[in-house]
Amino acid sequence: MNIVIVGTGYVGLVTGTCFAEMGTNVTCIDIDQHKIEKLNAGEMPIFEPGLEELVRKNVQEGRLHFSTDLAAHLHNASIVFSAVGTPPDEDGSADLKYVLDVAREVGQHIDDYVLLVTKSTVPVGTAQKVRAAVQTELDRRGLTIEFDVASNPEFLKEGAAIKDFMAPDRVVVGVESDRARQLMERLYKPFLLNGYPIYFMDIASAEMTKYAANAMLATRISFMNEIANLCERIGADVEMVRKGIGSDRRIGNSFLYAGCGYGGSCFPKDVKALAHTGREKGYPMRIIEAVEAVNEAQKGIVFDKLSALFDGQLEGKTIAVWGLAFKPETDDMREAPALVVINKLLNAGATVRAFDPIAMQEAQRRIGDRITYTHNLYEAATGADAVVLMTEWKQFRLPNWKQIRAVMKGKIIVDGRNIYDPQELHEEGFISTRIGSRPRCSKQESE
Repeated sequence: MNIVIVGTGYVGLVTGTCFAEMGTNVTCIDIDQHKIEKLNAGEMPIFEPGLEELVRKNVQEGRLHFSTDLAAHLHNASIVFSAVGTPPDEDGSADLKYVLDVAREVGQHIDDYVLLVTKSTVPVGTAQKVRAAVQTELDRRGLTIEFDVASNPEFLKEGAAIKDFMAPDRVVVGVESDRARQLMERLYKPFLLNGYPIYFMDIASAEMTKYAANAMLATRISFMNEIANLCERIGADVEMVRKGIGSDRRIGNSFLYAGCGYGGSCFPKDVKALAHTGREKGYPMRIIEAVEAVNEAQKGIVFDKLSALFDGQLEGKTIAVWGLAFKPETDDMREAPALVVINKLLNAGATVRAFDPIAMQEAQRRIGDRITYTHNLYEAATGADAVVLMTEWKQFRLPNWKQIRAVMKGKIIVDGRNIYDPQELHEEGFISTRIGSRPRCSKQESE
């Protein structure tokens, strides 16, 4: 089977590479000539563990190809996946420009049946617009060519995308014809043979499933952050609360970790888009809108805690920021809480020294040279009045606290991801605080 993936961003590149690994002949298309040249040279436009090796392997074995010419590859493609971006507009709605551009180009160039599958996250009803765009172009050409549209939303976690694709919790496919279903069943046959669940449904339900899933996960995060902030005010331990409620099988323990807010390419965009759809349909999504509001406020909580420890006097202070990406195992800084904290620190007159294992280049692209980029967490902490943890990379989990204390000017640690033991920091002479707890003074001050 020959398939085409339009878009070589995070979703498109991972999807195309993994389908190639399963034995399908895949051509990935992108209008960015420079990106395609880099991919053909084996250079990755994104960081994702295991992706570079898998791309090179499938290119060498002749199953994975890259091109800028969609029209040239439509004549022998059974399925075309649209995996282009859907950035949010100012009102929170998803911008469908690129999705509809792909649909129009398909309509302009197909000469036989094709199944056009939307992989991008799109609002309910997008498939109808895609179908209309293809049909309009066919009508202009005066041709009657059968085609189908379908929805196959992705559920990939950045940092674990290869595993998620190869061993999915589920595959959701929205179709409206038997022919489309049969094609998708054939494509996903290796997954069916391995026992992974595939749910076929109508297209609108498939489109809604993606938004509902991300909104639920985002809701759990914001809910737990609300609980953490209340715990701090009443003297409860949010970690104990998390364990207590997470042990309930009806709740489970996933996405119940308090922190400094969610970011990335999916949750913020999808929550905004779902809220916009509700308003558009005359049904405000009050819970979803609250989820977004709580998260936006939560992104500044690390700064608020730090400011309180310095009595609001951050001008002239040097702050070490550990972690820049919105989560570990990625260089993605879209909607990253670190961006909010850094901006607030700079506006307050502080100097920022930062380290991230992967996202430094992306940070420099976004922030420029307004902060100092260091080679490791110890260099970042050198001369710092305080250290704030923003991303829970593995190499941040067990630092040598004696070495950190020796190179720091101050002794304040703000744990924005709740991964450090407050008692250990206390014994090492630090003043520490985390999400959902009050500051803990150093051992020397408590004696």
